[in-house]
Amino acid sequence: MSQKKAVIYMVLAAILWSTAGMLIKLVSLHPMAIAGIRSGIAAIVMLPFVRINKNLFTKNKLLAALFYSLTVILFVNANKLTTSVNAIFLQFTAPIWVALFSRWFLKSKIRRSDWVAIIVIFLGMGLFFIDNLSSGRLIGNILGLISGFTFAGMIVSFKQQEKGATIGAIFVGNVFNAVLCLPFYFLAIPNTKSLLGLVLLGVFQVGIAYILYAKAIEHLTVIEGILIPALEPILNPVWVLLIIHEVPSSKAIVGGIIVISALITRSIYQTKVNSNNAPHELTFDTTTT
Repeated sequence: MSQKKAVIYMVLAAILWSTAGMLIKLVSLHPMAIAGIRSGIAAIVMLPFVRINKNLFTKNKLLAALFYSLTVILFVNANKLTTSVNAIFLQFTAPIWVALFSRWFLKSKIRRSDWVAIIVIFLGMGLFFIDNLSSGRLIGNILGLISGFTFAGMIVSFKQQEKGATIGAIFVGNVFNAVLCLPFYFLAIPNTKSLLGLVLLGVFQVGIAYILYAKAIEHLTVIEGILIPALEPILNPVWVLLIIHEVPSSKAIVGGIIVISALITRSIYQTKVNSNNAPHELTFDTTTT
């Protein structure tokens, strides 16, 4: 695959990922039902691209699948309990947890730039919580933050697998969700709009998006792998505003700008100062749910 084609694939993947908040808001079902049905549809879409054998169920893949499953469930619930802007930006704190996880589990050094980014991002996160202490969205914000934590675990787990194995772990995680959330499918009958939203979520927002990502990521530079997926948290609130008419608060917008700016700046800086990463040093991957 050419580098230009890989960039196009990654841009398309980021755009598809960014529709999550809008589509989840459109579906009038229990969030656990949304998470499960979306994952079930995505698993079917991804099946032709997955090799079904014993290597699909290694310890590392199952751990990554578990983190993926938790991230999806937490993120969908967060979207239902707080604004889409808060949910996506709080999930995108994951790279900070990745830096901490890499220190504890992969014995990577946390640089001074990491600590600066951590402090700045926590300041940005504070704006989300201050803005929602009295609005009933605090639980959603907490779930969004926890999804960033599990998202980080997923990224670290992916880094420990062999090349090209990510899509298999995501497939297993989707199967986990489809089975785990089964009891919630029968709480309500989806209307036409909800059915359409579920199909779009499963087929495009997860299934095709991750297939495009898996094909593109091996042909992109580290910087491209960082910057292009950052389109997701930028576009996510745009679709929600245009379609759902959910207007984010000024504090949420400022907090989001602080978080994304800190992540991108720190990622570019790390790449420049250490173009040849050590075997266990992690760059900030921004794959999403």
